[in-house]
Amino acid sequence: MDLQKLCQDVCGVARGAGRFLKEEIHHLQFSDIISKAENDFVTYVDKQSEKMVVEGLSALVPDAGFLTEENTIHIDGREFTWIIDPLDGTTNYIHGVPLYCVSLALMHRNKIVLGVIYEPNLDECFYAWAGGGAWLNGKPIKVSALSNVGDSVLATGFPSRDFSHISEFVELFKALMFDTHGIRRLGSAAVDLAYVACGRYEGFYEYGLSAWDVAAGSIIVQEAGGHVTDFKSDGKYIFGKEIIATNGFIHKQFCGILSKYFK
Repeated sequence: MDLQKLCQDVCGVARGAGRFLKEEIHHLQFSDIISKAENDFVTYVDKQSEKMVVEGLSALVPDAGFLTEENTIHIDGREFTWIIDPLDGTTNYIHGVPLYCVSLALMHRNKIVLGVIYEPNLDECFYAWAGGGAWLNGKPIKVSALSNVGDSVLATGFPSRDFSHISEFVELFKALMFDTHGIRRLGSAAVDLAYVACGRYEGFYEYGLSAWDVAAGSIIVQEAGGHVTDFKSDGKYIFGKEIIATNGFIHKQFCGILSKYFK
């Protein structure tokens, strides 16, 4: 399989879905919003975008399985599996906040080998394939070279459904407020990971995430020279519901800080 060629084709699929998202935001009504669970929303835009993506990706790798957020299709037990989020940042989207994205990843057995994140508002397409480096709109990207958490800008996501570690999260957040250049919360884990990859942030951490939130971004960060683990510094970040992604230089220091609060 030519991963470089495939990655370019996947970028085309992501861009097509992103254009659809940007067009439909002007037509979306609050009556179109469905609550899947507390603080977990879906619209016809999510579902239609997912169907578009599934159709496009099925043509590229016909025998691949699918793991999708909106469950318009579910095929497992295949050698290759697409892990897709057709609209990461739905809450931003339904409130008209111009930051959301399409996140697409390909997993070979248990390893992510390709990732694409397209943010249509800035027309930024981040992508990577195994061994091919990380890219933004045709130009190579690298993580930041800063080596001290105190000099870093970090990103996170606030818990919206899983409050089992809210006390630990808040205490860590308070500590980092004093000991960094700042903490950002954009509302899209995939975009946060892309921003770590291109050096806008030094690190990102969050718990309560799903595979489609982090699969694409994880390989983009790693191919850009960064480091990705779960909170225990292990490799269970795709399905383990928690992730730390950094430029690598601050990873050990940041994990040390986090371990004081997440025992």
